[in-house]
Amino acid sequence: MKVAVTGSSGLIGTALVPALQADGHEVLRLVRRTPRTADEHRWDPEHRQIAPAVLADVDAVVNLAGVGVGDRRWSEGHKQRVLRSRVDSTTTVSQALADAAAADPGRPRVLLSGSAVGFYGDTGDRVVDESAPAGTDFLARVCVAWEGATAPATDAGVRVATLRTGLVLGRGGLLGRMLPLFRLGLGGRLGSGRQYQPWISLRDEVDAIRFLLTADVSGPVNLTGPTPVTNTEFTAALGRAVHRPAVLPVPGPALHLVLGEFAEVGVLAGQRAVPAVLEAAGFRHTHTDVDAALAAALADG
Repeated sequence: MKVAVTGSSGLIGTALVPALQADGHEVLRLVRRTPRTADEHRWDPEHRQIAPAVLADVDAVVNLAGVGVGDRRWSEGHKQRVLRSRVDSTTTVSQALADAAAADPGRPRVLLSGSAVGFYGDTGDRVVDESAPAGTDFLARVCVAWEGATAPATDAGVRVATLRTGLVLGRGGLLGRMLPLFRLGLGGRLGSGRQYQPWISLRDEVDAIRFLLTADVSGPVNLTGPTPVTNTEFTAALGRAVHRPAVLPVPGPALHLVLGEFAEVGVLAGQRAVPAVLEAAGFRHTHTDVDAALAAALADG
């Protein structure tokens, strides 16, 4: 297959691109800067611009682009960047795929477009699969708009799956920011620790995307591990992984002071999300529990 990838420099993208190439796929990387290699192609999602020829003959697009949600304390400006970066990038590739489908209707095409388990809002300890409704907080509204931006591709007959991803356990991302504290023995639960923290190993995230390129699956897909855990269980597992105690809780008010609104909807809220659609389609996780996923993440470094 010929596969275009957005967000290829992020945690998932940097692992996905070589995996796709090893599978024998031809990979195009869409970048906003001046291309440096033959496999890079310029696009401008902020202005919803991409040359028609770029996606004219691709079989699939994996859309992972978007401003980091928890990279900084939330301001109204940052919240708008989080929203617009996702809607603009998804609208751009969706419309380009729709145009390509109109020009060449005989070629099957697929769009695997990023989303997040934050779609569901704070669901407490209720088990959540893909049939659950959207939440009402800011992250949930972002996910609704993000997924809705795939409409041009869906309407054009492109197979679209939206990837509602949990916390990806790899050497970068949130885990990378947590590790130094835990290695110093300064880690612990966040807030009450009762909130569920849906996770997935980086290998399973990449393998699930590879699987969905050819699986007959459309609509929302939870990309999470099969055994969701609470934050207390997760932080205890991380402490075990680095052989340090994880007994220093971070109170909710302290998180609010540092993170603002993001603390409430991105850290102290949670989803007991399970990968029902993915498993029903036949996918099997390599890392079925959080201890194995954390061990793999640390070994990769």
